[in-house]
Amino acid sequence: MFRHVIAPARFFTQISNDIIRHPRLSSDAKCLLTWQLSLSPSAEESLSDSARRAGIKKTAFMRAKRELKAEGYVHEWRRPGPRGRWSTTQLVSNVPLTAAEALAVRDGGAGTGDVPPTAVPPAVGGPTVRAVGRPQEKTAEQTPHPPHPLSERGADALASVVRGERRLRLSGRDIRSLAPLAAQWLERGATLAELREALTADLPGIVRSPAGITRDRLTRKMPDPLPERAPRPEPLRACTGTCGGRMFRPVGDETACRGCRSDAAAGHDVSGAVAATERGMAAVRAALGKPSAPARI
Repeated sequence: MFRHVIAPARFFTQISNDIIRHPRLSSDAKCLLTWQLSLSPSAEESLSDSARRAGIKKTAFMRAKRELKAEGYVHEWRRPGPRGRWSTTQLVSNVPLTAAEALAVRDGGAGTGDVPPTAVPPAVGGPTVRAVGRPQEKTAEQTPHPPHPLSERGADALASVVRGERRLRLSGRDIRSLAPLAAQWLERGATLAELREALTADLPGIVRSPAGITRDRLTRKMPDPLPERAPRPEPLRACTGTCGGRMFRPVGDETACRGCRSDAAAGHDVSGAVAATERGMAAVRAALGKPSAPARI
């Protein structure tokens, strides 16, 4: 494999391999994130506007946005404004951020004082530990236990539930951790409404640990497994015996119905018994010197 790469001299954006090779981000999510990161810091362009310019359709955009929020690359806050209007603030980062880290960046802190991360000039020399963010999570190929097949749907369901309940604000890491439990709910036939009711009903006024109470409810209120379905019966088959093609349901590879099989077995046994009786009687007559009687039909 040969690769020829020329570094651009201007108009380029540095994208980490963690984003390019992310196992849980779709191509639309990566395109949307890359487009946003390529904008200037002063650009006031929303995610939906970027999706429209990038040619991402509405349904694909919503799915890509959910993926980016679940992984911690996008955070949103809705705030009431003047005259009863609501405004949405969006934060896009090139590293995954927890909810607390995103709030620190939004409010002007990056975990090391109150200096926004974009205001710090690049340092000369070796690399340093980044102020916010976390390393890329292990992928399914790197872990001995691959994720549940329905984990992606479970993550989407959790994100949908917690989006409408401020007391259950879960980070992207929390959603990934709890997704297998939510996936088991879906596997056992639970609907999104039932999942929301189980997680949000009778919540305390202040939730100290949203992830802890969510895990407890997902485990404690887990619905029972669905009953196993009975195997499908064999299709009806036309009998090839003497009944005239009666329809029957075979148990194995039978080609005749039970009646024809019984008649065939009985006829074979009777004819064998008659033949044996005739041979016995002929032997007795021969021993007594009597002529053999004609066989009866």
